[in-house]
This record gives sequence, structure tokens and C-alpha cells, in this order.
Amino acid sequence: MNLRVFILAGEPSGDRLGGALMAGLKQLEPGVSFDGIGGPLMAEQGLSSRFPMDELSVMGLAEVLPKYRHLKRRIRETAEAVLETRPDVLITIDSPDFSLRVARLVKEKSNIRTVHYVAPSVWAWRPKRAGKMAEVIDHVLALLPFEPPYMEAAGMDCDFVGHPVVAEPQATGAEIAAFRAEFGLGESPFLLALPGSRRSEVARLAPDFGGALQRFTAEHPEYRIVVPAAAPVAGLVQDVLKDWPEATVLVDPNRFEAASAKAHKRAAFAAADLALAASGTVSLELAAAATPMVIAYKFQWLTWQIMKRMALIDTVTLVNLVSETRVVPECLGPECTPGNIAARLNALAADPGAQLEAMELTMQRLGQGGEAPGLRAARAVLDRLPKS
Repeated sequence: MNLRVFILAGEPSGDRLGGALMAGLKQLEPGVSFDGIGGPLMAEQGLSSRFPMDELSVMGLAEVLPKYRHLKRRIRETAEAVLETRPDVLITIDSPDFSLRVARLVKEKSNIRTVHYVAPSVWAWRPKRAGKMAEVIDHVLALLPFEPPYMEAAGMDCDFVGHPVVAEPQATGAEIAAFRAEFGLGESPFLLALPGSRRSEVARLAPDFGGALQRFTAEHPEYRIVVPAAAPVAGLVQDVLKDWPEATVLVDPNRFEAASAKAHKRAAFAAADLALAASGTVSLELAAAATPMVIAYKFQWLTWQIMKRMALIDTVTLVNLVSETRVVPECLGPECTPGNIAARLNALAADPGAQLEAMELTMQRLGQGGEAPGLRAARAVLDRLPKS
């Protein structure tokens, strides 16, 4: 009997994880069949999505409220589809507001095995989420090596399967040379500025990033500033650059074909001497490229007050957490000011090598050099399935 998998993802990052997992399952279990919801990368692996994944890519209360009834209907329809088709396993990928609601409805009426890909960050805050999740999830696939004990303590199986960043290709020397030539960088040292991928982030961070970079370039006039903008916010980034240092280079992916845009980003990350980045998984992309960084982030006032009181960790940067160091400097909340950021950048420019060992250790601990994360995830799913 061939393995039947119902798999669902709700946003592009989940689609990437899902596509790699499906490829791994096909390699290990050639007769596998798929049903569910996903994006283009999952479609490439044979998934015919029951409805467009874009319907689920909604973030923020203001965005969710107008679509609440529609999303609730999609949750119910998806759960009914799982119950009707009776797959051997239901795999939900991230997007917990959608995924775990589907899993709950499925578990209320069946014993279908449930696997969730991407552990909630209970090590950072709201640890009770693991217990709630254990009510509906049997098995968790974790991206970070320290996550399994938290999931297992709540009563779920959990396997660390590696982080997808370790499987991303790195720029070649030819790509770096072509990038420098195309954007007129010559041999100049340059600092990568990454103010976020959401409009709200860019709007909130741009003034402080711009002020800090003005101060930094006054101290280090030899440095150029390069901004490889995320496609959805490239226009907004263009608008804010008027207050940034002169001759800042914007790399707008919307001006290029997809393959060229990806090559530009790889080359920018690899060739940069330093980086200033918003908090997020971008720190792992910089670590993979061995680019020293400063992390800065300004939260909404209420969010910051809640985080201060509920946080279980003293750093938000994954490089610091995975390497068990605190070598990547952070300017968070009220510390996110032009003066503070510029001071951290100046110190980093004086000693950029201090982070290299921690970045290398981070990549090793995330699975670099081992089996591809998608294949590891597939093997973990198959190994934990009940034997018939």
C-alpha cells in the first residue's frame, strides 16, 4: 500500500520547507501520493493545491479580521478533506493559527497521525504553547538543535532535522565579481543594510538605520552602503533612501528575472564586509555567508512591554542562541537608536573577525555538511510512522 500524505503550508517559507520535504519523501518512498494546500514549490513536487496558498498568507490583526470568516471556513473545509481522504499522515507546516486549528478538528474525529514542521519558540516565550500543541500534534520536526527537549517534555515526539539555510547555495567568485561590476562597487568595502521584508518593519526601522549609517560613513568614508531589498518593499525602501548616505546602492529584485535576483542577493551577502540587519532569520543567512553583523529592531510600544515581561531569553539573535555565545551585538526596543547602532557598527568594523567562529559553529549545529534538511525531515516522518 502506497503512503498517502496530506500536507499543508500557508506562506512562502512553509512552501519551501514543504517542497524539500516532499522531494525527500519521494526519494525514500517512491509511491507516495500528496494532497493538501501549498505553493509553487510544493506544486513542482506533485501537489495540486485545493485552494491558493495565498489565501492563508495573512499577518497581523488588522489584516486577519476582514478575512476571519473566510479563513475559518477554509480551516473547516481543510479538516473535512483530511477526514474524508483518511491519509496515513497529516503534515502541517508552520502557520500555527491555521495549521493547529485544522489538526484539532482532525483529532476530534479521528486518530490520523499529525506531524507539525517548525517547533513553536516556547524557549523564547509562552512556554505553555507546547502543552496546547501536544493535544493535537503527535510529532514535531524542529529546525533548531535545542528544541526537541521542550517538545518531548510536553508529550510529543520530536526530531531535529536541520535548518534549510544550510542547504542554500552560496555565491561563487564569478557571481561576486559580476555583482560588484554591475552595481559599480569596484573593490570598495561595503556594508549591507537589511531593514526588513515587511512594510511596517521598513517604515519603523528606516529612520534609525539611516541615521546610524550616516554616522558610520562619516567615520568610515571608504564604505559603500548596499541594500538588497525584499521584493514587496523595494519601492518603500527606494523612498526612504533620500535620508540615507549618498551613493547608497539599492538592489531591487523586481528589476531582474528571478534567477538573476537570487544571484544578486547571494553575491551581496557573500561580498559584504559588515551587515546591519533587522531581527529575524536573516541572521542565519548572514552567518552562512560568514558576514559579521549588528542586529537592530524597534518594536511597537505595547509589543515591547509584553516581550520584556514574558521573554525567557536574553538575546533574540539565532546565531547567539545556537552558538551559545553573545557575540552578535543587538540594539533592541529603546536601545534601537542611531547613536547606539553606529557605535556597534564602529566596534564591529574594528574587529569583524570576532563573530566568525560563532557563525561557523552555528552552521555546523544547524546541520551543514550533513544530509539535506528536507531528506532528514522525510526520514524522520517515515521512521516515526506506526508499523503496519
